[in-house]
Amino acid sequence: MTRCARLFACSALALALFLATAPRAAAAGPAPGTPPEMVAAYGSLADGILALKRAEASLVRSILAAAHGHAQAELGRAQKAIAAKDAAATRTALEALAGDVAQLATEGDAAVGAVRKRLIEGGHHHHADGEAQGLYDEGYVVVTRAAKQRLLDSSRALAQMAASPKAEALAAEWQKVEAVYAELAARQ
Repeated sequence: MTRCARLFACSALALALFLATAPRAAAAGPAPGTPPEMVAAYGSLADGILALKRAEASLVRSILAAAHGHAQAELGRAQKAIAAKDAAATRTALEALAGDVAQLATEGDAAVGAVRKRLIEGGHHHHADGEAQGLYDEGYVVVTRAAKQRLLDSSRALAQMAASPKAEALAAEWQKVEAVYAELAARQ
């Protein structure tokens, strides 16, 4: 097909679509409403968008649950290492625990952050209103700005604890992490 023929075909198609969808002159009555099929299609689209938003929240909760599970495992390792007075194992476990708590704070690692960045760049903000009010950092789904700060504070405290580990201090800091995690898990 020549360029001219393609242009003509596209123009004819555009004209046909315009004529098919252009409002018709009203005879003597109210303007017709949106066709029910279009409303139904739009309703289905809205259902899909809202389902995706719920799926995103569920996935982020799963990421948090995995990070929490890893943190619990590292906590156990750290407690055993402290009890055994194994400085190297204690340091390793506490550093890993601090990293897991940081992942709780940031709703995942750098790979998840890259996905979040992509969503933001595409205009998706799970909590646009919450971001505007300062409750959530940009793109965050579950972890509030306040919870993030508390978890990052605990992460730093746990990392610093590696230099002079004490079982009581570890237990106290972990209780703070658990309190924040419980708050986040309770929010639906």
